[in-house]
This record gives sequence, C-alpha cells and structure tokens, in this order.
Amino acid sequence: MRTLPKLSLLALLTTYLVWGSTYLALQIALVSFPPFFLMGSRFCVAGILLFAWLKFRGVPNPTLREWWDALVVGTLLLGGGMGLTALGEQTVSSGLTAVFIASAPLMLALFAGFFGQWPSRREWLGIAVGFSGVALLASGSDFTAHPAGVLAVLGAVACWSLGSVLAQNKMSLAPGSMGFASEMLMGGLSLLIIALLRGENFVIQATAPAWYAWGYLVVAGSLAAFSAYMYLLSRVSNALASSYAYVNPLIAVVLGASFAAESIGAREALAMLIILGSVVVLTTKKPAPILSNSLLPGETS
Repeated sequence: MRTLPKLSLLALLTTYLVWGSTYLALQIALVSFPPFFLMGSRFCVAGILLFAWLKFRGVPNPTLREWWDALVVGTLLLGGGMGLTALGEQTVSSGLTAVFIASAPLMLALFAGFFGQWPSRREWLGIAVGFSGVALLASGSDFTAHPAGVLAVLGAVACWSLGSVLAQNKMSLAPGSMGFASEMLMGGLSLLIIALLRGENFVIQATAPAWYAWGYLVVAGSLAAFSAYMYLLSRVSNALASSYAYVNPLIAVVLGASFAAESIGAREALAMLIILGSVVVLTTKKPAPILSNSLLPGETS
C-alpha cells in the first residue's frame, strides 16, 4: 500500500473498518427503527450536519444542475443500493446477500468498461479472488431466497455500481465535501419517501443501544465512510475502491465472533486469508522496470 497517497489509504481503511462494523450497528438499530426510515434518517442527518459545517466555512451552495445530479447519484447509491438491499434481505438469506454484494466490484468493472475504463489483468485477478473468498465465507449460511428478493438485491448492486460510475464520469457534482453532503441529502430524502410510501412508522420509541447504534451510523457509517468512498472513486481504480465489498464481510464476522457469540471455524479462517490475498493483489503494484542506470530520480532523458 506504499504506492497509495496517505489520504487515499486512510479513506480505504475507513471504508473497510467502518462499513464492516455497520453490520453489527444495523442489527442493533433495526430492533427499534424500521429499515427505510433508519437509513433515510441517518443520511439526511449526516447530510444536514456536513452541509451546515460547510456553509459555516463559507462554501458556496451547489448549482441547480449539481443538485439534480446529486439527486440522481444519491437515489441510485442510497435509495436504490441500500433501499433495495433492505427490501431483498427480508426474503434472501444473509449468506446469499453477502455473495450478491460481493459481486459489486465485478458489476462496477462492467459499468466502468462501458466508459472505456476496463480493469487491468491484475485487478481482474483481485476481483475474482475476492469474490471466491466471500462465496466461501458465506457457504456455511442458509442460501434460501425468494425470486423477488433476489431481483431486489441484484437491483441494489446494479444501482450502487451504476451510481458510482456516473459519479465519476457523467454527473456534475459539487466539488469536494459539498458534493458528498448534497448526495447524502438527496439520497436520504429518497429513502424517506420510500419509507413513507411503505407506511413505516416515523414515531420512534427506541432503546438506548438502538440510539447509540443510530448515532454511530450517522457519524461513522455516513459522514466518515460514505465520504471516504466518494473520495476513493475520484482517486483510485474502481477495483480498489470497491474492494470494501470483500473486506466488510470479514470485519463483520470478526465483530460477530467478538460481540455476538458467533463462531469462526476453519472455513471462515481460510476465506479470510483468501479475501486478504485479494486485497494484497488490488493494493500493490509491480515495480516499474529500470530502463537505464544513467537516469536518477527526477532526471529526464
């Protein structure tokens, strides 16, 4: 990882560790919060906080075009990506959901390829190894599913991947953190609209642990990790930015074993090694060949 700039490395580790821990936080929060309201409220609050901070610092508002593009990207990433995942998980087992979500780097690579950004051979290798690791990790789970749930989860992965590619190539988002704030606001709003249409209860009587988990999702899961992911999309390859899809289940398994009395067997240990191998492939590069001993760093021929 020495080839990565420090900020890119920090953003990568943030998506790995924080999004991996949100599985446990979501499990705690969903005891008291309905799913779409939970996700919509966390992103709206995070977007409002970030927007207010940026305005305090004098950052200009997004233009109408940037608000519109934030609505498109935010709806795809959050409304479609997270909303359809929540809908699908009602009838799709967690193991099968993990495998579908692990296909995100592959689908992201295909969408990016339509814009002429195909992964390198090394990145294809990392994608394949990471997917096989997650499949092995989930192989001990129940793989039951309803066809409608499968379509919902596949749609979630497609929405997330398409939104990520559009954010890179086609959409005129506001620069810097204002772009992140506008995306969270628009995406959170779309989730709340879905929650309203589904008739979810907006009057919450949550337990203290559920409120703590909700707060963690707002600050760490939304403000920190989502902003880190959007930063990565503008700085590193699609394959590396989406490698969180392999590492997050690994982090979730470790946290589940530590705090939820879940067990880790030989299969899980082997899967973790395979997933870590895919991360090594995606985060390392072959050293550039030395063409001539007559050239020193900084010199040109």
